[in-house]
Amino acid sequence: MITLYALKQSRAYRIAWLLELLDLDYRAEIFERDTATKLAPDALRDIHPLGKSPVVDDNGTVLAESGAIVEYLIARYDAAGRLKPAADSPQWRDYLFWLHYAEGSLMPLLVMSLVFRKIDERKMPFFAKPVAHQITDGVRKSFLNPQLKLHLEFVESRLAGKSWLLGQEPGGADVMMSFPLQAALSRTELELPAIREYVTRIETDAAFRRAQQRLGRLDLL
Repeated sequence: MITLYALKQSRAYRIAWLLELLDLDYRAEIFERDTATKLAPDALRDIHPLGKSPVVDDNGTVLAESGAIVEYLIARYDAAGRLKPAADSPQWRDYLFWLHYAEGSLMPLLVMSLVFRKIDERKMPFFAKPVAHQITDGVRKSFLNPQLKLHLEFVESRLAGKSWLLGQEPGGADVMMSFPLQAALSRTELELPAIREYVTRIETDAAFRRAQQRLGRLDLL
């Protein structure tokens, strides 16, 4: 039995989607965010020292990090090779790119955007607020917003005319890219029709719907 330790409204949803795509028997143990910090509760440290989500326990093998979990589950349980291209396939390079791009390039920008929003919303002395806003607005205008535009328009161009990133069915690359693109759409005003259609396909996929039945509805707004 595989156990998925899942924090609500987190990257754990894509691991649940992968488990459903693989048609694996698994148990989901769901954790609420700390009410004060909105972070993972201390109880997750009992599962893994970093206290983060997602974490999977596959009959005693405990693994954190979404990318590592995706690679592990596909290598171990996708004997038919449905969810990744063969190593000698022309798509192998693209598969590796998307698998690592999701967390290596796109998610750090989205996390930074979230942190800055939290800074803007945080209560602080009246004399400090203008200074804080000047700093966050300056970084947004000079770095964050241009970089988000660059990356999201890049992904938009790669999804144009496609149902999924690498084929006619969802695979490991789509699993990894699902959460950052779902998060991005909740935080951008850019016109991204291909990404919006792609995210709709993810969220209406039967396996993703089953994942939401386990974890609750994903709502990143």
